[in-house]
This record gives sequence, C-alpha cells and structure tokens, in this order.
Amino acid sequence: MAPRRKRRRYDATARRAAARRRRQDILAAAHRLFSERGYQATSMADVARAAGVALDTVYASVGRKPALMRLLVERAIAGVDAPVPAEERDYVREIRAEPDPARKLAIYAAALRRIHPRLAPLVRAVQAAASAHPEVARMWREISERRARNMRLFAAHLAETGALRPSLSVEEAADVIWATNAPETYLLLVGERGWTPERFEAWLADAWRRLLLA
Repeated sequence: MAPRRKRRRYDATARRAAARRRRQDILAAAHRLFSERGYQATSMADVARAAGVALDTVYASVGRKPALMRLLVERAIAGVDAPVPAEERDYVREIRAEPDPARKLAIYAAALRRIHPRLAPLVRAVQAAASAHPEVARMWREISERRARNMRLFAAHLAETGALRPSLSVEEAADVIWATNAPETYLLLVGERGWTPERFEAWLADAWRRLLLA
C-alpha cells in the first residue's frame, strides 16, 4: 500500500499581503481623486479604475463611498492605515512627556505640518459635498466635534503646567487652538497665499506662544 502523502497546510500569508496591497492602491487612488475632483464628481467606479481593481473589490475592501471618505479622513489625521485614538498617537505622547510648554506647542505645530498636506485637500472635498450628502456632513460634524474636545484636553494640559496666560480660560484657549490649527486655516495660508508648510509650522508655533503662554 502506497504511503499517504501529507496534505500541505494552506498558507494565506501571500493572499493577505495581496489584499493589503489592493487596499493601499484603492485608498491612494481615492485620496488623489477626491482631492483633485471632489467627492461628488468621483464615483466608486472611478476609484476602481484608478486602482486597477474590480468595483466589487473596492466595496469589499473599504465599503460604500461615505465610509471610504471617513476612512481617508481618519487615516490622514492618524498618519497610519487605521484610525488611532488621539492619546495613542506618537506626537501626543511626546507632548505629554515634554516639560516645556513652548516645546509642547512646537511639537504639535510640527505634527500639524505633517498632517495637513494629507488632510486639508480632503476637508475641502468634504465641505463642498456636505450640503448635498447628509452622511458626509454628519461625518465631518462628528470629527470636528471630536477635534474640539481634544483641543479642550490639550488646553487643560497646558493649564496644568501653570504656563497659560492668566486672562485665558481653558475653554477660550481651546477655541484659539481649534481655530488656528484648522485645515481651513492651512488651506488659506498654504493653498491660497502660497506659504510653505514649514512657514505655516513656524507661524503656528510662534502665534500659539504669543497668544496662549504667560
């Protein structure tokens, strides 16, 4: 009787890697198209063609169009492939570990210089689409409110150091940070006035020191 052959164990590693590459291609294509054409003018079929995959693959990988836009925005904010809570981001940990309040502000300004080139073009697309697409409007409202809460935590953290200007409440300081670090501010200065991202970073850190610190 012939010896039985051992069945080879199925290795899904290559398949998972291929799926990850397809997903990266889809996200890169969607980011480019939404940034260049806007949300409304970009169809999921456009994304599929630009990524070189079937339309069903796009839906299976990233969901419907509003879910895709949310994923792109969260990814742009976090700087990694999946959403990351604010307190787990590297620059937030660095800010908390830094004892000097002015350096805390500089670290955050540097982080925004890296984030906004990814995020700001998407924000422009989201805002243009919000009036006609309630799901997109709701998504952006949720993210904006979350950003405001995070700025309140950051302002409270600055206040704990004793460095906040005595005339400023935590709430007012949070609003100042929220308004000046907005993607819209970046678009005005870098997109419309021709500033470099590095100039924006330096201005933001300097403005925060002057406006917030005693």
